[in-house]
Amino acid sequence: MTIVEAAPGVTGGVDTHLDKHVAAALDPLGRLVGTESFGADAAGYKALLSWLEAFGEVTKVGVEGTGSYGVGLARFLRRKNIEVVEVNRPNRQTRYARGKSDPVDAEAAARAVLSGEATGLAKVDTDHVGMIRALRVARRSAVKMRTQTYQQMKALIVTAPADLREQVRSLSHDRLVDSAACLRPGPVITPAAAVKLGLKCLAQRHQLLSAEVVTLDRDLARLVAAAAPALCALKGVGIDVAGAVLVAAGDHPERLRSEGAFANLCGVAPLPASSGKTSGRHRLNRGGDRHANCALWRIVIVRLATDAPTKQYMARRTQEGMSKPEIIRCLKRYVAREIYRELIPRAALATAA
Repeated sequence: MTIVEAAPGVTGGVDTHLDKHVAAALDPLGRLVGTESFGADAAGYKALLSWLEAFGEVTKVGVEGTGSYGVGLARFLRRKNIEVVEVNRPNRQTRYARGKSDPVDAEAAARAVLSGEATGLAKVDTDHVGMIRALRVARRSAVKMRTQTYQQMKALIVTAPADLREQVRSLSHDRLVDSAACLRPGPVITPAAAVKLGLKCLAQRHQLLSAEVVTLDRDLARLVAAAAPALCALKGVGIDVAGAVLVAAGDHPERLRSEGAFANLCGVAPLPASSGKTSGRHRLNRGGDRHANCALWRIVIVRLATDAPTKQYMARRTQEGMSKPEIIRCLKRYVAREIYRELIPRAALATAA
């Protein structure tokens, strides 16, 4: 029989919200010693840590939402050299059995850390990756709005007066935007003038959004190249793909224990689905970071079109009876392993081995 010694010190758990955080403290034996509510600001973070330290030395703190409401607290605790563990919210069965309240969730977070159920270190994005993430959010919004703007222009043209519709309906994307931006509607006293003014405003908005995308792409290219030049050198990896992978991994990808953990983070690690007489079966992983998953898919598609070894792999696996989606999933898993080796410093890989 193996006896596991209890870890010394206090384990904390925090349920985070916009305006307040609720903390729970457990002793080394897992007994609840207190719960308390604190403000979600600098003074509240300091008070929360002082409250935890009143029960003893703080070893680890499990925090829900380290990428949203809990990001400020996680950064504060890391500056105090306290290990922050990212905790998922309790599943529905647990909430159904124990009820739902902030103290209950905070206690569950602490117990997940103490039991070893939650082990993932909170992601850090305060350096290059934090800047990349902010610019990617703005770029994604600009691209989406630009697409919507063009679709609205096309919808206006469908219902425009016949003369105006015939003038612009056959124009290409760029020529339509440029031509519409130069329209002179004059006084809006006719249906044609109203449509012209609508097209002009939408076209100018499209041009403004395109200029935003160009500016953001320039800074993203500089930041991504500085953060991971080796990653950008891989076949099929562009600035947008590399940015998505970097944001998923964070500023310290060493927190990912193995390339399998990184594959799981990206949603490309098959999940076991065996039961009873069915063994060795796996199912598709639909979790993980979907932006990173999409980035891996784009790398695979580019390599299938341009990379000879990837084409040969596709042909061989097709002869073995695998479908194209299944082959792409296998290739995404291989690409995840390749990218992980470029993200993690060689020294860290040697230590892990």
